[in-house]
Amino acid sequence: MKVNVKVTVNQAALKRLEDIKQQALEMTGEAVRTDIVASAVVPKQTGELERSGHIVVERGKVKLVYDTPYARRLYWHPEYNFRRDKNANAQGKWMESYVIGDKQKFVQQTFARFVKQLSKGLIK
Repeated sequence: MKVNVKVTVNQAALKRLEDIKQQALEMTGEAVRTDIVASAVVPKQTGELERSGHIVVERGKVKLVYDTPYARRLYWHPEYNFRRDKNANAQGKWMESYVIGDKQKFVQQTFARFVKQLSKGLIK
């Protein structure tokens, strides 16, 4: 038995998928940032730390960066007694639940939803 197979790669569709992935990554990063603000978990005195949060997309990865001189100190010290008059759930390691905790599925499901939405039928 002899089988001949011809494969044609649709380069335009592959490029479109790559663009969709990139856009979905950015949208997912923004959705996580927005969810963090809504969850009121970032320590807040003046609001500068929370406002400094921004998305950086590099080589297929999304980073949520908090860019103040004290961000690292506050993030890595959950034992601090954070004031809760402005953000009721203020805590250290405020992004940890998205990486290894109960909000991990939020990230995965949000990315999948954006990819499907942006693909407009290319992905079902």
